[in-house]
Parts: sequence; structure tokens; C-alpha cells
Amino acid sequence: MIILKDGSSTTNLKGLPASAPLILNALEKSKIRYEYNDLKELSFEVKMRDRIIENSRWLNNSAATFSAFASSSFNPYYWIKTMSGYRLRPGKRPSAAIRDVFENPYLYSFECVTTVVLLYYKSILDTIRPEYFDRLYSPMLIWGHNYNDAMHMETYEGVDNIPGDVHYFYNPDYGDPIWMGENAVYLGPDQYFGHGIGIVTHDKMIEALNTLRKVNATKSAYLLNQTTRLNFSELYKYS
Repeated sequence: MIILKDGSSTTNLKGLPASAPLILNALEKSKIRYEYNDLKELSFEVKMRDRIIENSRWLNNSAATFSAFASSSFNPYYWIKTMSGYRLRPGKRPSAAIRDVFENPYLYSFECVTTVVLLYYKSILDTIRPEYFDRLYSPMLIWGHNYNDAMHMETYEGVDNIPGDVHYFYNPDYGDPIWMGENAVYLGPDQYFGHGIGIVTHDKMIEALNTLRKVNATKSAYLLNQTTRLNFSELYKYS
């Protein structure tokens, strides 16, 4: 449920994106208490969740491809490939480098964890001032779980199905380690985006991962009881 500490009402929210009713309805119907100081803080979260959803849809239709680190690629104009991931070149702005992923996606190839990190960076950039973004996320190193602590990405036990959350489909009998599972953005009722698989339903995600198991596999892929999301209240401080 939504708790507004100043006693205001969500009916007074203005200027929200088209996905707002879906997001607000999910927050309101949840058994978890989602507390906000005021409408501005709630609006900030709704707008950032919307950007996560829209950036996911955009990336799904883009020329960015799926790959393991060994065969991955980032635009060398902005990024230097190191053993730990892609490091932003000295003198380049984090905001410009993140925008480049979405402006020149054909120059990029990465796996699903990195996808989530890039989606979060882009959605934060879409919601806060670029100069704040550049200060917060410099220096920048990206690959897998390498990201700046100021992103405030957190993982919780339980699945609450709030659009913009990230869920994990685990594939215990995987063949190639890159398909041990899929980090998927929850877009709305029974709709998930997983880089390398696409926008599919829960059952189709399981079906896709089951085709990527080892020979004579006996265990099906399944959705883990966990949720990854941004700490929106922390990020709101930079808005």
C-alpha cells in the first residue's frame, strides 16, 4: 500500500507518464507498506520506474546483442575493456557514455546482468540532472555486478510484482554458464524483458531457459523468490 506521510492523496498527482496507473495500482494493492514523505517523492519513483520499463522496451527492439564477456563489445570511443569490465575513458562524461549505449546500440554486446545495470544507469540519467549524474558515477566501471554504489541497487527476498522491478529466473541445469539464469525486468502483468530472450510471459521465459539446459537435464528453470530494485528514496535526494 502507498503511505504518504504528509497526508496528501495520490489523486493530486500530476504530469505522470502513461504507465503511471499500472505502477500506482501495483503499489497500492501490495501488502507491503511503501512510504513516501510527499507526492514529489512518489512521483519521482513512478517516473523512474516508467523509464526502466520504456528503456527495456527500447533495448529489446535495438541492435544491441547478447554475449559473454569474452566476445562482448562496448564503443571504444568511450570505453576501455579491462579484466574487470569496461572502464570509462579519462575525460569522457558518464552521462554521454550511457546515452551512447542507447544511441549506438549496434556497437554494444553484453549479458543480462550488465543489461540491468545499463538500464538502471539510463533510467537514473533520464530522471535526475546530467551534472548530478556525472558527479555521482565518475569514475565508471561496468560489467556484471561491477557498478557504482551510488546506484543504490538492492535485492530483497520476495516477489511483489511492481512494474520496473527486476526478477531472476534460475536455470539450475544450465549448459553454458551464461544461461545459468536470466535477469528480467517486470514490465507489467505476465510480461518480462530478458536480454537475449526478449519480451515474453513467465511461462515462455521458463520454456526458453529450458531449451538452454545441459544434455539429459532433469530440473526446470524457475522464478526465484527475490526482487532487485533501486532504492528510489536514496536517489530522490539527487533529483
